[in-house]
Amino acid sequence: MEIRPATAADVPGLQAIYDPHTLSSHTTFHTEPVPAGVWLERLASPHAGDQILVAVDEGRALGAAWSTAFRPRAAYDATRETSVYLADDATGRGIGRGLYDVLLGRLAEVGVHTAVAAVALPNDASVALHRACGFADVGVLCEVGHKLDRWIDVRWFQKML
Repeated sequence: MEIRPATAADVPGLQAIYDPHTLSSHTTFHTEPVPAGVWLERLASPHAGDQILVAVDEGRALGAAWSTAFRPRAAYDATRETSVYLADDATGRGIGRGLYDVLLGRLAEVGVHTAVAAVALPNDASVALHRACGFADVGVLCEVGHKLDRWIDVRWFQKML
């Protein structure tokens, strides 16, 4: 398996990993598949802290990790929100940890000061991953999302880089 920066050619793989979550899971608050153009815009971001990585095995994307702006104000420029998603058949193999280790290292190298992550609950695997990667649990926002006919809590994590 190889973990590397994503390219435009990886967009179909990113969609294959992420889009199923938009339709049938509360792990993302997107409710419809993300268009290719959105992924391409993210890939073209000029900010060094905006990164997308893919874990690829035999030409197939098994997982992805990315970082985006936390808030659209200059004072938050050194803070990035991070996410990791895996293909359904790629869980439990250390791929998420590998992706996060590479992403967090790259963020530290480019001067990002703080990484934050929001985990929709319940999601024991994601909570465990964030704790294993050194994120601190900083609180829960109750019922901030509504999807699949229910209210969803979000646990926030933070890691100082």
